[in-house]
Amino acid sequence: MGNFAVLPPIYADKPIELAPAKIITSFPINTFLENLAIAAAGYSYAPDGTIFVTNHEVGEIVRISPDGNQQIHATVEGKVSGLAFTTNGGLVATGWNADSIPVVSLVANDGTVETLLTLPDAIFLNGITPLSDTQYLTADSYRGAIWLIDIAQRRGSIWLEDPILARSNSENVTPAANGLKRFGDFLYVSNTEKMLLLRIPIDAANQPGEPEIFVEQTNIDDFAFDVEGNLYGATHIYNSVIRIAKDGSTTIIAQAEAGVIGSTAVAFGQGESDRTAIYVVTNGGMFLPPPTGVVPANVVRLEVGKAGYPNFRF
Repeated sequence: MGNFAVLPPIYADKPIELAPAKIITSFPINTFLENLAIAAAGYSYAPDGTIFVTNHEVGEIVRISPDGNQQIHATVEGKVSGLAFTTNGGLVATGWNADSIPVVSLVANDGTVETLLTLPDAIFLNGITPLSDTQYLTADSYRGAIWLIDIAQRRGSIWLEDPILARSNSENVTPAANGLKRFGDFLYVSNTEKMLLLRIPIDAANQPGEPEIFVEQTNIDDFAFDVEGNLYGATHIYNSVIRIAKDGSTTIIAQAEAGVIGSTAVAFGQGESDRTAIYVVTNGGMFLPPPTGVVPANVVRLEVGKAGYPNFRF
């Protein structure tokens, strides 16, 4: 088992129902693909199904066609982590600038990058998801907080700060609050360092209620929901993709053999031909290499048979 033996066997007794898998495209070894967003119909510069991927360490956003053709769409001076669409088809991205200060960037349709705001009080901005048509929530993995980003007012403020979003040990480099997505009237957040999936009620004014633990002993990076409320999560160092049902039960749907070593994020296809598929991005095991060593970073398509929950539903 090599390095896998050091990991708690949290998925050892989980059922396995492998989804049909296909590697769409690959990147060189030691490429850290961190997040992705997939274009829906109506974006003239990006046909249905265009995949936008963050290449974290080099600050690139790469545009990938459904057949796997890669093209650099935008470059951020620094590092780029989370990615989400704006209502006009642009992108909003989290990361650090060249001075290692947390930053939120806007990427226009032509790939032009503009700094929306810097957040010196933040530490590690990670996953990002829409809350309204101009407001986004982004996880701060090291501060143990969720920031509210208003792209119209160019302002950032703390939406929720809570010990349950933080690391149990500030010396641990593993991100705490990491991926986040809304389903219905709840925001779901993965705390990777504590191996928790959290659920936070959202009221009519889009304010948070008290966070609660939804699933314990699960190692989730970023994730996506289908229309029925099943969550599809990238397990990163566990080199798999899991499905968590609404009752909290877990099923493994992809393993290392499918090409998902170092899986970091998941998103649903948006075209007619891939609406019931998810795409998974990976880093090839950079954080915890498999016995074979780090492998190329992949974009993998998994057929899951359900359509995705819309990014915008307000």
